[in-house]
Amino acid sequence: MKVLSVSSEVFPLIKTGGLADVSGALPIALKAFGVETKTLLPGYPAVMKVIRDPIVRLEFPDLLGEPAAVLEVQHEGLDLLVLDAPAYYDRPGGPYVDPLGKDYPDNWRRFAALSLAASEIAAGLLPGWRPDLVHTHDWQAALTSVYMRYYPTPELPSVLTIHNIAFQGQFGPEIFPGLRLPAHAFATDSIEYYGTIGYLKGGLQTAHAITTVSPTYADEILTPEFGMGLEGVIASHIDNLHGIVNGIDTDIWNPATDPVVHTHYGPTTLKNREENRRSIAEFFHLDNDDAPIFCVISRLTWQKGMDIVANVADEIVAMGGKLVVLGSGEAALEGALLASASRHPGRIGVSIGYNEPMSHLMQAGCDAIIIPSRFEPCGLTQLYGLRYGCVPIVARTGGLNDTVIDANHAALAAKVATGIQFSPVTEAGMLQAIRRAMHFYADRKLWTQLQKQGMKSDVSWEKSAERYAALYSSLVSKGM
Repeated sequence: MKVLSVSSEVFPLIKTGGLADVSGALPIALKAFGVETKTLLPGYPAVMKVIRDPIVRLEFPDLLGEPAAVLEVQHEGLDLLVLDAPAYYDRPGGPYVDPLGKDYPDNWRRFAALSLAASEIAAGLLPGWRPDLVHTHDWQAALTSVYMRYYPTPELPSVLTIHNIAFQGQFGPEIFPGLRLPAHAFATDSIEYYGTIGYLKGGLQTAHAITTVSPTYADEILTPEFGMGLEGVIASHIDNLHGIVNGIDTDIWNPATDPVVHTHYGPTTLKNREENRRSIAEFFHLDNDDAPIFCVISRLTWQKGMDIVANVADEIVAMGGKLVVLGSGEAALEGALLASASRHPGRIGVSIGYNEPMSHLMQAGCDAIIIPSRFEPCGLTQLYGLRYGCVPIVARTGGLNDTVIDANHAALAAKVATGIQFSPVTEAGMLQAIRRAMHFYADRKLWTQLQKQGMKSDVSWEKSAERYAALYSSLVSKGM
């Protein structure tokens, strides 16, 4: 089976979050199930800089007003189609924002162009290759199935994965002429959304199947609290809604072989984590003692619950713990966390920015990782924690609920617990979870049991890729 995947991010070329990890790992995992994937992504400067010997496969003299080409290249096991459109993507800043952190005003056109190019490839425009199915990711690629509906595209099944429904790609109606869609596409069964244009909404209305990145999140987005205004649209497609939990690349995330980990280890050699722990203490200028090190590796945003972390930091120290934070985000939260570090030198350390190697080392050296998200479609950080014996302390929501088994009395007695869940997602809720963690940590045998059980968890892509392959097959066999 041939699949065209369309994504605005693909690890290891370009990444701002978990979307990149999924779109980079899933195609490789699907190979075991006979699925051949080509992934279309924008030709950002970071992408163009690392690809080698690309072949020009398509040229668009006028892709929504600008010239573009599709380059084919292989990179680290991925078959890539890079949309080389300098007017859209060759600019400083990130994939979506300028160097000052502001959204590019033409994001609507940049990602409509990506979707339009994808629909043309779906129609067979790429010489010698035509997909059996199209898989799009988030709002940036969601217009693909819209173009497939209205353009002369052979009827191909399409799957849309929602990685985070909070990001919907909503724009004013004035952009509609620039999309070059027929007038009747501006309708409630397509992209019209309360008088505006909704990219994700259009994708939901036109895709043949909708997936989310965990079963719990699939249930949550049917509610007003988590559906972000699209719960009614999703409910109307409930028969085609699937919750498939994410996996991680267990070759990259492997404490026994990870090149950035100072001392490798496994479930039977957990004592080797100690040197990694000392490295963390040195990097963050922590006191060298036996107090548990709690870590946070996250975007510093309200959604991720980072305001709660900032508010309880003093209490974590008062309880005898230490805290290290790696991430960047809202300036006020960065400032609050840095202030807590200045109040507690040797007990709290904060590093503002993105540091992939350090994120690996923190998982390998810290004792527990705190993930207090108010909503979390899947989350990958807790999966890394499980893999590395860094006990997850998570909010009871979305994929966090699906992947971490709470250390309640029954789970501890059965020796199946892998972490600590808490609810509600409040300061009191988090502090109670920290107290439980401190209690467990004091019992080294019990803490080691939690670590080992977590490391036994199957966090690979194998089962999830099998579910995706089965979904693809069902759609193709129906001739949708």
